[in-house]
Amino acid sequence: MTHTLDGEYDAVIVGAGMSGIAAYRALREEGVQSILIIERAAEFGGTWRENTYPGCECDVPSPIYSYTDAHNADWSKLYANQQEIQRYLVDTAEHWGVRDAVRFGVTFLGAHWDDANGQWKIRTDAGDVTATLAIGAAGPWSTPSVPDLPGAADFGGVTFHSARWRHDVDLSGKRVVVIGTGASAVQFVPEIVDAAEHVTIYQRTPQWVLPKPNYHQPTAFRWLLRRSPAVARIQRAVIYRILELVAFGTRHSRAMKIAHTIGRWQIKRQISDADLREIVTPEYVFGCKRPLFANTWYPTLDRADVTVRPSGVARLTETGVIGTDGIEVPADVIIYGTGFHITDMPLAEQVFDADGLSLSDHWRGSPKAYLGTTTHGFPNFAILLGPGLGTLASAFTVTETQLGLIRSLVRTTRELGAKVFDTRADAEQTYNNDRTDALATTVYNIGGCTSYFIDKTGTNSFSWPWSTDTMRRRLRTADPAAYEFTR
Repeated sequence: MTHTLDGEYDAVIVGAGMSGIAAYRALREEGVQSILIIERAAEFGGTWRENTYPGCECDVPSPIYSYTDAHNADWSKLYANQQEIQRYLVDTAEHWGVRDAVRFGVTFLGAHWDDANGQWKIRTDAGDVTATLAIGAAGPWSTPSVPDLPGAADFGGVTFHSARWRHDVDLSGKRVVVIGTGASAVQFVPEIVDAAEHVTIYQRTPQWVLPKPNYHQPTAFRWLLRRSPAVARIQRAVIYRILELVAFGTRHSRAMKIAHTIGRWQIKRQISDADLREIVTPEYVFGCKRPLFANTWYPTLDRADVTVRPSGVARLTETGVIGTDGIEVPADVIIYGTGFHITDMPLAEQVFDADGLSLSDHWRGSPKAYLGTTTHGFPNFAILLGPGLGTLASAFTVTETQLGLIRSLVRTTRELGAKVFDTRADAEQTYNNDRTDALATTVYNIGGCTSYFIDKTGTNSFSWPWSTDTMRRRLRTADPAAYEFTR
């Protein structure tokens, strides 16, 4: 459906995924009236709409991977699958009345701050609008990262990224090569091996993969959750504290020895071949890369029709893949399980300050924001799931925490009789210096691995170095001293 856009809005939100839905409700509760949500797709859901690969499910327990004010007692398992999460997001958006504010099928083209009028001029492929407040809610898991490999144009088979799964491609009897062993691969590879003739997995670095307690929630327990909000709150609180306990280990690496013991036990129990066990056993500290949880990954690797190559990929040929070890592997289908553009957010190249410089120009390869949310020189603009907020906590928790800060900013701006807020440069610099110093002793930085936490400049611009409790406390209300307010 084609929409023609124009007019002035109190707020424009880019993205109708998990964070965009939450932002709409938070702003409405704060009294913001005219809100427009721009969404390039045809439905709510964000990454849970786009990722439809076989076996796709969450790796954070569902009772906490959900909105605080939209409890769902009917998750079928502790870790919900993609279809359940997508349905939950759509249902919640409908319940909160978000759909009327969304213009689906509209692509955001850019935003420029108009200093003279104190508003954002926003361009889309359906027309231009202005807004007092702009919120980037596209999320860091929106744009797949596909490696630019030599010879890719020569390959005669089929290639695709797991986030853009080709359901029209029949893998039956095919020689499949999977590049990458991250969070997506550990889920989809076990789902495709029975169909494929052979699966070869290119692994540059092994992953710690711990058991996933993904039990089905009994019908009686779901009945209790529906009828007792107190039980639901207790379940959520217990899971939150368990995640905080794991996160404690990222700041105190000795505590991760427990995770290493569990990980090695799982490898020994599920892989029979001693050489393969050595290949898939990491040498870095658990938490240095994104922690993974699965019960079928190692048994899949142990199959005779699966080969793990501890190698990078050098190039593609017309008939296969040549690894950095120089060996060519024939392939009919290549699947990239290579993640997303996490620290080089595409939105950053489309948002411009009053002088015409983009966020990317300011960041120069290393994203930074005050409390991961606002940036000096970009007034009345906030990024949800922004730089420096990566944690083991639920993304819902992080988003709702950020929205507490944004609501406080909206309220404070109104109370001061102002129209514009802008982060002070010194406040942003001090915060990011403190964050960098705190990261220096975490496993994210000294755990002995290379991960997507590290940006193009060699800086960890992804991770939050403190507890989630600290995040919730620091972002609960805006510190007026960290901002400049103008009429």
